[in-house]
Amino acid sequence: MEFLAGGHAEVRITRADVGKRVSVRRLTGGGAGEPTFTDAVGVLTSWDEGVLSITRRNGECVRVEESSLVAAKVVPDRRPAATPQGAPHPSSGAPARRRGPSATALELQRIAARGWPALEVEQLGEWTLRASGGFTRRANSVLPLGDPGVPLDTALERIGQWYDARGLPAVIVVATGRAGTDAELAAALAERGWADERHTRVRIAALAPLADIDTDTTDTAPGSAGGAATRVALSREPDADWLALYNRTGEGGPGGQASENALQVLTGGPSVWFATVHDADGTTAAIGRLVVDGRWAGFAAVEVAPAARRRGLATRVMAALAEQALTEGASAAYLQVEADNTGALAFYDRLGFTDHHGYHYRRALPGGGRH
Repeated sequence: MEFLAGGHAEVRITRADVGKRVSVRRLTGGGAGEPTFTDAVGVLTSWDEGVLSITRRNGECVRVEESSLVAAKVVPDRRPAATPQGAPHPSSGAPARRRGPSATALELQRIAARGWPALEVEQLGEWTLRASGGFTRRANSVLPLGDPGVPLDTALERIGQWYDARGLPAVIVVATGRAGTDAELAAALAERGWADERHTRVRIAALAPLADIDTDTTDTAPGSAGGAATRVALSREPDADWLALYNRTGEGGPGGQASENALQVLTGGPSVWFATVHDADGTTAAIGRLVVDGRWAGFAAVEVAPAARRRGLATRVMAALAEQALTEGASAAYLQVEADNTGALAFYDRLGFTDHHGYHYRRALPGGGRH
């Protein structure tokens, strides 16, 4: 990280740069006469009473004492607002159906919310309070897409009351890591004691290459059950076998029936499809979920049974769902992967997905500050 100007380190930011992306170096100690420095890059969200608050791309909030600054400067966002990292630019010679999609964080947040719809919603200004009986954080958290219409502390108090009335924790999903996201909100919630949880990456890709994957080359692997059936069946609703492999629907009744709340969320959305792969003996080997909304195809719940792994079944599921989405006019793909799921991240890397932005959840702790 280069800070030198004319051979000298300089602090080249001021309070007027709040809201901009900055790179800072600070003195953090040292031993044996040698100083120790730490660097931080992120959005400068505040500079008050001698303390700078910087929100990194992953949503982590860093507090820096002004007196410890050695060097600092404003830096451009390395990710262009329109074209994802690694994707061909629209003016390139890449065929149109294979170009990486362009999108804002706001567009993707709205698309993702429609693709995993909550059962109960209420508006607080431009914030959406969502509840679905506790099935998934996405469907039981506040989606802040603008101004709540009241001061932040008032909004947090109302949010707490709303979720208390439903027996749910007060949780806000906070997007970071791209222009137009909520770095300042992340910092404000951190200052109020809201804990950060479940850091997640939103990833995008061109849709056509997913459908064009040669799955014949990924059918078997050493130690796999060669010759097993690998046809991907698509349906509009998940059956009991699909739900059993998904295994995140909460308490159900006899026969593996999912809770009604989970079923309503899973089957909600503009155009939803469920993929299932059965082995020759009839057991469920792999599943996936697709929602098509205009040009976007959202992928989720891609799971492979432990005994069926290393046979390329996840790739087959993705290809089959992508082909279906193409027939409905979609051209771009998105999905969400938890940041610590290294196996899934590597898999989607191979399929051509790149990071667009990130998000995490901020939860009000018992006895902590909601305001």
